[in-house]
Amino acid sequence: MKQIGIGIVGGGYMGKAHAVAHSAVGALFDTALRPRLEMVCATNDASAEKYRNAYGFQRGTSDWKTLVLDEKVEAIVIASPQSTHREIAELAFSVGKPVFCEKPLGRDVADSRAMVAAAEKAGAINMSGFNYIRTPASQYAKQLLDEGVIGEITSFRGEHTEDFMADPQEPATWRTDGLANGCMGDLSPHPINCALRLMGPIEKLIAEVETVIPERPGGRVTNDDHAQIMCRFASGVLGNIYVSRTATGRKMGYKYEITGTKGAIYFDGEDQNAIHLYKMDGPDAQRGFTKILTGPAHPDYKPFCLGPGHGTGYQDQIIIEAKDFLTAIHTGENIWPTFRDGMEVNQIVATALAASQAKTWLNVNDF
Repeated sequence: MKQIGIGIVGGGYMGKAHAVAHSAVGALFDTALRPRLEMVCATNDASAEKYRNAYGFQRGTSDWKTLVLDEKVEAIVIASPQSTHREIAELAFSVGKPVFCEKPLGRDVADSRAMVAAAEKAGAINMSGFNYIRTPASQYAKQLLDEGVIGEITSFRGEHTEDFMADPQEPATWRTDGLANGCMGDLSPHPINCALRLMGPIEKLIAEVETVIPERPGGRVTNDDHAQIMCRFASGVLGNIYVSRTATGRKMGYKYEITGTKGAIYFDGEDQNAIHLYKMDGPDAQRGFTKILTGPAHPDYKPFCLGPGHGTGYQDQIIIEAKDFLTAIHTGENIWPTFRDGMEVNQIVATALAASQAKTWLNVNDF
């Protein structure tokens, strides 16, 4: 075992999640590299000291360049707003350090392409943060698809729906201002990443993007509340993705249903420890979806618990990400999802926004 100094830019919600993950990952997965929480960066010295003390870092700073260039910081996690991602990543790659960056990768496709170029020029380990697809259940869904259990795929339907902006009296905040903070910028990357992982590249799409509540207490809404994307995968399969932050009653509606010629797979993020499998076997009277509770036989479950059906949670998804990042650094081989995978998500978001304006199908490769 060898220690590795971790620096995290951002100490808020996701910064805390990554700090906890790197504190726990070595004990859970017995990783060859054992993280040492070396430095955390926040917007001011007081916040940096608060996070340093709360999360167990050796040091804190309000200057991200100090963190990136510090010789004891050997790997960097970017958990700050997306407008800051490119500059931080480019400096880190210029000194050869591996980088994990939360989604969305950049504020736009141009940022993301520049980040991919910097990572690949440096030959440095790089990873994009998409935690929801890493549940043991969804990893098992990918395994079932790779094994052809449900036959030839005929359709994909995915969504990410929440209701944190469903109340028209919810005040205007930073979330309601600017395209990057809208539903397409914030929520859509998750189901798009899911679709790419399970179904492969998207070739073309058409979309409708709308603001449901244009005025809120305190100001006008300048971004979108929900969106509908119809897409055609490179495989020829037809797909549909819906995203909403005004889906009343829905708290974690990260869902997908994949239909094949021999069966189907269904997953619901509000029941993340189960995968539903339909197989076209046996007499009609006995056919139906089987609810499979995840357990030690499923990917990345056993390190957390030996009991089937006992379950894993949100924080465990981040720990799995940390394991993958450390493994990539140790082996010198990138593990999905890389910055290029994150860039492809940005590319599809850009295509969907343009398609909504043009009211026509557009090719993803044109963006």
